[in-house]
Amino acid sequence: MIDYELLKKLCTANGISGDENSVRGIILDEIKQYADDVKIDNLGNILVHKAGKSKPMSRLMLSAHMDEVGLMVTDITSDGFIKFDEVGGIDKRILPGKSVTFGKKKINGVIGVKPIHLCRGDESTEISKLSDMYIDIGANSKENVLEYVSYGDSINFASSYSENDYVIKSKAIDDRFGCLVLIDLIKSDLEYDMDFAFVVQEEVGLRGAKVAAYSIDPQYAIVIETTTAADIPGVDETGSVCTLGQGAVISVMDRRTIYDKEMVALAFECADEIGVKAQYKRAVAGGNDSGVIHQSRGGVRTLAISLPCRYLHSPNCIADKSDCESILKLAQKMSVLIASGKLNVKENF
Repeated sequence: MIDYELLKKLCTANGISGDENSVRGIILDEIKQYADDVKIDNLGNILVHKAGKSKPMSRLMLSAHMDEVGLMVTDITSDGFIKFDEVGGIDKRILPGKSVTFGKKKINGVIGVKPIHLCRGDESTEISKLSDMYIDIGANSKENVLEYVSYGDSINFASSYSENDYVIKSKAIDDRFGCLVLIDLIKSDLEYDMDFAFVVQEEVGLRGAKVAAYSIDPQYAIVIETTTAADIPGVDETGSVCTLGQGAVISVMDRRTIYDKEMVALAFECADEIGVKAQYKRAVAGGNDSGVIHQSRGGVRTLAISLPCRYLHSPNCIADKSDCESILKLAQKMSVLIASGKLNVKENF
């Protein structure tokens, strides 16, 4: 069962790329009494080894990223407005009017843009550039801002976590849900020894996963991720990518990876066997840490299992609880099968 209280704690923690300390602290507190070996590498990845009941036939790494998208302070105007840039990919259309918080002090601010009644011609319908936006914290001068905010400070979306019987709504479901799945596996009694990587800086170029995979040197990897669901009004069914409520999303190909075909087939067989839903990702789009993991050292056979999520990289993502449960069960079963040597390297090449 999904621990939704822990998921809430993970999602509401602030941790944009390069500033994952708060998230890392939560994870370390959760796993420290269950893991056999925990290391923090020079980039800030958490590398975990957990001994199982038996030695594995195949070395398996499970990976999820700790970071979320956000913004960063780049400049401060003389009259006290804050200029910023994005950290990770954000749809600029969603930014005006959003509430944000700054750094450890959690100073509140609002993203502003030129008022609509002052726009002329195409200005009223054009998407505003980041350079035309600013953040207002109620300051009256640059000096006043600098009492609370510094250049390079992280800026996080200020939004609440909520849930009902069917869905969860929060920022940073990408990829705090993946972190939750790894934590659950680490806390369980594993059949085989396994390695886990909670990685940094996925949203800015898959950076943490590259060094984590090199250090762990697995033969196989399962990346637990979150992916865009466009099952909304105005989008044709063939463009929806994946659908909430239809289970784990299994990718065949995206912009960074062609996934191991035998692992893809095994994922669907496994889903049928344990009675959970699984669906294909119906688009060649995006990318995740698989893109660098599968190219590590001599190559790593890699699978991504993703949670379908509406409004990805926004302050209010929505995911289906039944999908969360399906992914947890599928990850549990797939990890056992792969570690047991179900896909033996020598037999398949």
